[in-house]
Amino acid sequence: MNAEHPSVEHLSPLATLIDDVLAGVGYDVAAATDAIDDAVPGYGGLFDPTTTASQLRDALEDLLESGVSRPTPPEPASDAFVLYVDGSSRGNPGPAGAGAVIVDESGTELARLGRPVGARSGNNTAEYVALQLGLTELLARYDPQHLEVRIDSMTVIRDVWGGSDPTEPGVESYSESVATALERVPTHHYTHLADSDPNPADALATVGADIAALGP
Repeated sequence: MNAEHPSVEHLSPLATLIDDVLAGVGYDVAAATDAIDDAVPGYGGLFDPTTTASQLRDALEDLLESGVSRPTPPEPASDAFVLYVDGSSRGNPGPAGAGAVIVDESGTELARLGRPVGARSGNNTAEYVALQLGLTELLARYDPQHLEVRIDSMTVIRDVWGGSDPTEPGVESYSESVATALERVPTHHYTHLADSDPNPADALATVGADIAALGP
């Protein structure tokens, strides 16, 4: 797994294999899903109910052995970006996922990212992982000078931009990674998203939670 990404919380061995494939493609959900679907025999795929856990495990192990690579990132319009982030936890705590979408200032979507967070993780943890994921991948792909983060978690906003200590137990590694990443962006600010505001990262967080729920 990419060393810049802190490890997530407890996942089943199957979900961990999927996260390893995601890491290999830079957490590009479409690229990972396509690669896994192509590797599964027959007409099954990652979320196809006809795909058995054994088939999926064999396909994932073959993929990791053969090697996966990151897609070439699209060229941005400038050095200014918008980052949408969202976390999802079913049961809070429960199976949780993180999603992030990178957009340039022209509104062109550059990356759709997602990963599982944990089999029994809270929503605030998932929100932290989403922000950490988006920032790390943004910096891996581009050289952002200006950034607007669009996020709906007031807890993370208070912690990151309000100067408060993290209020969620166990998120210190994510909080530190976020702070380190933001230090590399000369100007950045957040926009709080209301529940009614569209957030393209929401669907990716849901996919991450779907993966986190997989087992054994």
